[in-house]
Amino acid sequence: MYDKYSIKNGETLDTIAKKFNTDTSVLKSINNIYFDDQVRAGMEVIVPKNQDNYFNYYVIEKGDTLYEIGRKYNINPELLASMNGLEINDYIYPNQEILIPKSGYSYYITKEGDTLETVASTFKINQNKLLENNPTVYLLPGQIMVKRNS
Repeated sequence: MYDKYSIKNGETLDTIAKKFNTDTSVLKSINNIYFDDQVRAGMEVIVPKNQDNYFNYYVIEKGDTLYEIGRKYNINPELLASMNGLEINDYIYPNQEILIPKSGYSYYITKEGDTLETVASTFKINQNKLLENNPTVYLLPGQIMVKRNS
């Protein structure tokens, strides 16, 4: 669900986010970028792929918590936090945009040591089916893997 992208001269996190229909906070989170000036031409970053197929967006409102959002959308708050590069007790800010997983799919956040075999086994599907739903697999810790529920 991710692709590598090589940054071109003059591009910023904002222009890259718009190009890939995502938010700069998502790019910062999945690439461990803390400041905009860390981005340089020629640098490779990970960008979301096909996220519109698997996610909706939610804009945080004043007073929201991950627990309340999880309850509202019937999502495990720990999974919601992980999918957005957050810890469960992290502060979320009004107007911050987060990903909400769409129903009809199962999600798995990879961890160190995962292989195609272990993730496929977790989903109880064969490896080829896993690759159909996840065309770009890095199996780095924190990658979101998706399975369409039948």
